[in-house]
Amino acid sequence: MVKRLLSIFHREVRGLHEAAYLLGLFAFLSQLLAILRDRLFAASFGAGSVLDIYYAAFRVPDFIFVTVASIVAVSVLVPFIVNVEKAGRLRSTTFVNSIFSFFFLLVTVVSAAAFMFMPELSSKLFFGFDETSRQSLIELSRILLLSPILLGISNFFGSITQAASRFFVYAMSPILYNLGIILGILVFYPIWGLNGLGAGVVFGAFLHMAIQVPAVRAQGLFPRFTPKPDWREIKEVILSSVPRTIALAASQLVILYFLSLSSLFGEGSIAVFNLAWNLQSVPLSIIGVSYSLAAFPALSKLFANGSEERFTDQLLSATRHILFWSVPITVLFIVLRAQIVRTILGAGLFTWQDTRLTAAALALFAVSVVAQSLSLLFVRAYYAIGNTKTPLIINLFSAFLSIGFSVYLLFLFNNVDTFRFFVESLLRVSDLPSTAILILPLAYSVGMLFNAILLWLRLKFLGKSKHLFRQTFFQSFSASVLMGFAAYLALNVFDDVFNLNTFIGIFLQGLCAGLIGIVVFALVLKLLKNTEMVEVWQTLHKRFWKSRVIGPEPTEL
Repeated sequence: MVKRLLSIFHREVRGLHEAAYLLGLFAFLSQLLAILRDRLFAASFGAGSVLDIYYAAFRVPDFIFVTVASIVAVSVLVPFIVNVEKAGRLRSTTFVNSIFSFFFLLVTVVSAAAFMFMPELSSKLFFGFDETSRQSLIELSRILLLSPILLGISNFFGSITQAASRFFVYAMSPILYNLGIILGILVFYPIWGLNGLGAGVVFGAFLHMAIQVPAVRAQGLFPRFTPKPDWREIKEVILSSVPRTIALAASQLVILYFLSLSSLFGEGSIAVFNLAWNLQSVPLSIIGVSYSLAAFPALSKLFANGSEERFTDQLLSATRHILFWSVPITVLFIVLRAQIVRTILGAGLFTWQDTRLTAAALALFAVSVVAQSLSLLFVRAYYAIGNTKTPLIINLFSAFLSIGFSVYLLFLFNNVDTFRFFVESLLRVSDLPSTAILILPLAYSVGMLFNAILLWLRLKFLGKSKHLFRQTFFQSFSASVLMGFAAYLALNVFDDVFNLNTFIGIFLQGLCAGLIGIVVFALVLKLLKNTEMVEVWQTLHKRFWKSRVIGPEPTEL
């Protein structure tokens, strides 16, 4: 029994869709815990000052994580590991030890510097906070500075396991991370207050890292600190990671800018933005992240072996299925936004006013879920072929575009009554305060839409994509529109059936309307003889969750 359990850590999954569905399954489990986490946050604190401080405290540690820790990111290291493994075990060990030693020293020094300058950083970034809130922010941010170190090491381990196409432990890590945060809410917060929430995050980051240790040891590539790293290899990795680092830093600066503005929009605005962001991340994690992670090792190997035609086919297949899944989910999120938010977050101190504002922000974020999912895949395709310059330029442009749109749209919102009335009426929040926060998810979605389009246009497989647009996108979009219309009509019908003043009533209204919409979606695709639907059934028929264990060495997909 123990042997069978441990064999999971060495399991290799063959096939793009099998790997994507496996990762999607674990992402779904992780997101269930994330939903429970956010429900506990909403019920315990509401959209108020405590959650504002909590989410703001992540900004500096997150910035360190996406910049310094990007050196050991999966997207950067997997192609290097794939190549050095061809040269033998000694070369692989030397490479792993060198990169680990350099990263650990760098992230520790940067985190220590951030610890010292946190008071200055907090006052500059969140100027809307009062002095009491700022002091709590400083303490919590300092605790969270341990997370980029632990998660960076975990990402380093993840690069080793993903290069071998062993997705199980990597997929398990976010589940344990969320368990740690939930433990912080239920156990540490009553003992240590707000700092206990930070302790939960750090503990979750430790679990995120620890779960991957057995798999890395099994690969024989567990890193050791070396006083004499190979600076040539370090230089190559850094040069490769710089474009990605700058692109990620730009994205983080956009979010940081948005949250800084949010601190001026009134208490709870940061909480509303983040709660809506987390909800839109559910389909993004299950679909976009899963397919991009599943495709990346195979794309790297196919390009390294000169199989450009198979590389293109693999990329197109992933693109088709991201469209197939993400378009209908986006429509459902927009139509059922109030039911989703109220069911998940509507408890305790989370008011109906909080629900409506968060639901409106969720709808605006959801507009770009398809674009965000495709962008994740396209960026990894560029990295797989060694092109880091193009996604860097496009991501920088999109980041500045989001900021520019936010400035322009906020000006219109505050000075043009017609525009403000249109936005508030469309989202049914005309009677609520702090509605200016809705401009930020709108501006973000505009930037992400441009980002996906530009990444798509610059990819070489554009010539083969006409059929993709004609069939997959058209069929999925058409079926989704009909699904959304059916779900909307069903909402109005069930409005008179269920008691919407209760949790169970809201839940059943949304569930029944969603199920009717999904049935319509499936029937339309069946009538259209949709190819992706057939492929989904074939993949599920293979019982992807029971993919057999093969040898410890990686194989071609």
